[in-house]
Parts: sequence; C-alpha cells; structure tokens
Amino acid sequence: MPRFTVVIVNWNGGTYVQGALDSLARQHFRDFEVFLVDNASTDGSIDHLETSDLPEFTLMAQTENLGFARGNNVAAETGTGEWLVLLNPDAEAAADWLEQLDTAIRDHPDTRMFASTQYNLHKPDELDGVGDCYLGFGFPWRGGFGHPASHLPTLGECFSPCGAGAVYHRATFLAHGGFDERFFCFCEDVDIGYRLRLAGEKCLFLPGAIIHHAGGGLSGRRSPFADYHGMRNRLWCYVKNTPGLLLFATLPFHVAITTALLIRNAAGGRFVASWKGLRDGVLGLRSIRHGERFSAPKRSVSLTHLCRSMAWNPLLFMKRQPDVK
Repeated sequence: MPRFTVVIVNWNGGTYVQGALDSLARQHFRDFEVFLVDNASTDGSIDHLETSDLPEFTLMAQTENLGFARGNNVAAETGTGEWLVLLNPDAEAAADWLEQLDTAIRDHPDTRMFASTQYNLHKPDELDGVGDCYLGFGFPWRGGFGHPASHLPTLGECFSPCGAGAVYHRATFLAHGGFDERFFCFCEDVDIGYRLRLAGEKCLFLPGAIIHHAGGGLSGRRSPFADYHGMRNRLWCYVKNTPGLLLFATLPFHVAITTALLIRNAAGGRFVASWKGLRDGVLGLRSIRHGERFSAPKRSVSLTHLCRSMAWNPLLFMKRQPDVK
C-alpha cells in the first residue's frame, strides 16, 4: 500500500496538466501513486503525456464529464494509498510537498484533514489560498486569496482544505461518502469538510506544504459557470449541513448577504447566472438535505465547538482574510 494516492481531475487543462505531472515527478518523497482522471477532454491535453518519472501512473479516461466531485471519488475508490492527496491540473507542487505532508501526518496522528499553502502560479509573491474558511452565516471563501505572500499564517486550524491541494485520510473520506457528486464542482471541498467537522474531525493548515495554483485557470473565476455553481452549491452546503438551531439563528443573515451578493453581481453584469444558481439551489433543497450517501452525519461535537471552527466577522469574508486559528 503506497502512502499517498495523488489524484488530478482534468477537463481541457491544456499544457497545465503536464506541468502538474512534472511537479509530481520531482517529488523527493517517492511512496505514492498518481491517478489522472480525464473528464472527456477535447483539447488534446492527455494525448502526449510524459509520465515515465512517476512511481506509478494510471490514466482514467472517461467518456463524459464527471465533474470534479465524482472524478475524485472514482479515483479515491480505485486507489490504494493510505492518504488521498488532490492536486488541481492547473497547479504545481513544490518538490518537498509530499515530504512535508508525510511529516505532518506523523506529527499529528489524530488529524484526518490537511490544507496546503497555495501561491499564485503566475504571481509567486501572492497567496492563492491558505485553507478554506467558513462564515457561520453560510458563506465559504478561500482564505488569503489575492493577499501578499507576507500574510502567510503559521501552523494552525482552518475550517477545511481547499480542493486544489487537499489531503484526506482516504478511509475516512470514503466512510463519509466522499465528495457530494450532486455539486459537480465548487464548494464540494467545503461540504466534505463540514461533514467531517460534524463528525468531530479537524483540519490543519500546513505553511510548509506548498503548491502553486493558477486559480480559475480552467473554469474561470468569474464565469457564468462559476457564478451558477458557486451560488447553488453554497446554499446546498449551508442548508444540508448546518444544525437546526444554528440554521434558524443564522438564516436571516444568510438571506441578507445573499441579496447583497445578487445586487453586486447584477451591477457587474453577472446577475443571470447567479439568479439561476440561487433558483435551482432553492428548488433542490428538499432532496439535497436527505441524500443518504452524502447527507450530514449525526453531530458528535457540541454546537459551541462547531461554531468556534467558523468565522463570524463578515469583514473577513468580504476581504478574503485568512482564518487560521
């Protein structure tokens, strides 16, 4: 059994894909296998891949676009590593990334989720993310996105890993159903993080485990696709996972902030996709809260403990500040 199953899910990733694979080939730590799940790409991005320097490599070519969620689940179920490590196709890992992860896992044997440090691939002096954060009113964000590299936090807890460089204990990930495949992509990493939080797990942010990420290099940060899925999935994650008492207390604030975001998006010419995402999110609420495989587990932590893992200052969300405790 290898230490790590590393998964890259690709859809028309162009030349980024080879860069991601090359960065894995340069890893000092060699006890890992790589699965490249290709979601029926049409750009030739997997036609001439060089993988000879990888310890083990498997191409899982799909006949349809499974999305980020199902694509990772398929590889997680097939892989044999003790730990599941995700790397976006538009990201490159530092040569000691897996070595840093292995050290952290040994130093923190009670932790089942780890978040990598993400720098902007094209602006190395800028952060791309330092773990995902969660505003208790139902709004996730990538902590530190766009901030100077000097704002890098020290070792500590964040709410959940960002899927671009997430690390999960594979058996734990699978025991909780993996990513919710109904999300397709966007917020599925926050959703599984929330579910694991409800089950008593925590997430540790690792400043020394570094990847460089293009951030929206494939789907676009402000595309109609991102606006739609972001709006819909954010609502689903909030309603599905939030305990009833907390949901009741925070819902008015959630509605108010959502309204403000719709107004902002309308001013920026992004209203239609956002409104459709919100509409479909509301229409899907009944089924999303009760899906057996991906439903929220029975809460095993106190509401106080759960709330402490979240942020409660909306300014942190608005400014994309890091929230590492």
